[in-house]
Amino acid sequence: MRAYTRLLATATDAGASRPFRPAPAALLPPIPLYRRLLRSHRKRLGIEERLLGDMYIKSEFRAHKDIDNPVQIIGFLSEWQMYCQMLEGDSWKEAKMDKAKIDKMSDQQIGQLYELMQQIKNQAQEDADAEDARIVATLDKKPEPQN
Repeated sequence: MRAYTRLLATATDAGASRPFRPAPAALLPPIPLYRRLLRSHRKRLGIEERLLGDMYIKSEFRAHKDIDNPVQIIGFLSEWQMYCQMLEGDSWKEAKMDKAKIDKMSDQQIGQLYELMQQIKNQAQEDADAEDARIVATLDKKPEPQN
């Protein structure tokens, strides 16, 4: 019985000079992580967001499938796993991008991020214009005379 109690013990920060940081979750292998991401999109996102997100996930996993550098593999999987955990926890709705991550981005990545932002703004404007036109059309309809 004593051997099992050690397995149940948890680390604390008592007496430690630095605060305790919990160990990061083990990285999921690529295929289970890919499936989990798509499942999270299906459960948590609207249709348009899901389509965009699924296309992006698929293209990124295809683009990185032949990488041999372990550091890049771990970085890729850990970032996607953190995204998945954030998506499942609903903390993504009010989240802002970390400045340190932006500083690490290449000029090409920043350009892609800017293009994405412009697309989102344009789509929102188009949706608002379409909604306004629908409301105006509804209000302009003449009521039919009653007998």
